[in-house]
Amino acid sequence: MPKIKMPRKSTHIDMTAMCDVAFLLLTFFMLATKFKPDEPVTVVTPNSISEIPIPDKDIMLLTIDPRGRVFFSVDNQLIRRSLIDEVNDTKQLGLTEEEKKAFSLGASIGTPFSQLKSYLASAPEQQKEFDKTVSGVPTDTVNTTDQNELAFWVRVARNNNPKLRIAIKADGGAAYPEIHKVIKTLENWKIFKFNLITGLKEVPKGSAAYQIQNQGMKTN
Repeated sequence: MPKIKMPRKSTHIDMTAMCDVAFLLLTFFMLATKFKPDEPVTVVTPNSISEIPIPDKDIMLLTIDPRGRVFFSVDNQLIRRSLIDEVNDTKQLGLTEEEKKAFSLGASIGTPFSQLKSYLASAPEQQKEFDKTVSGVPTDTVNTTDQNELAFWVRVARNNNPKLRIAIKADGGAAYPEIHKVIKTLENWKIFKFNLITGLKEVPKGSAAYQIQNQGMKTN
């Protein structure tokens, strides 16, 4: 019997549905994404050859600007809400729900407790102006004094999330005594492991670090 040859047809895939799904996903992420608020101060960190990245979550960030002012922040929004609830109850700040929400959605805080309520009640543009003149979170080398409000922030934050990793981001022009106060505060709470955020520079050629970095790259 003669064989019947089927007619050949070109393969055609309708991509219309896939394009629709892609644009729907893109629109969803654009509308649902919450952008991280801008930090209140600009810090230029010193450079180092360390390439160890800091964790991307559960971070307590302690920022020290060129004037030695200290700013405190926690990255997790839920932790920030429970944190401000405890601070409000303990320090009797009288914060409203809107002011607590402003803290949970905001960036770093650099105000003393006495000014925190008025700061959170301000509009975002007013807060930016306030950040230019704020004194920073009060610190000291002794944790039991009322002058060391940073010690209270650190203790309450660790109580709400023991997994918090601490990172210190200090400007290269900040005075060492101000940085020492922050480190001493952590040491007083028996916290000896923390990250120092620095910029990355090239490893000097011929150094021990350069040799370690280039091990295994030599060809015979």
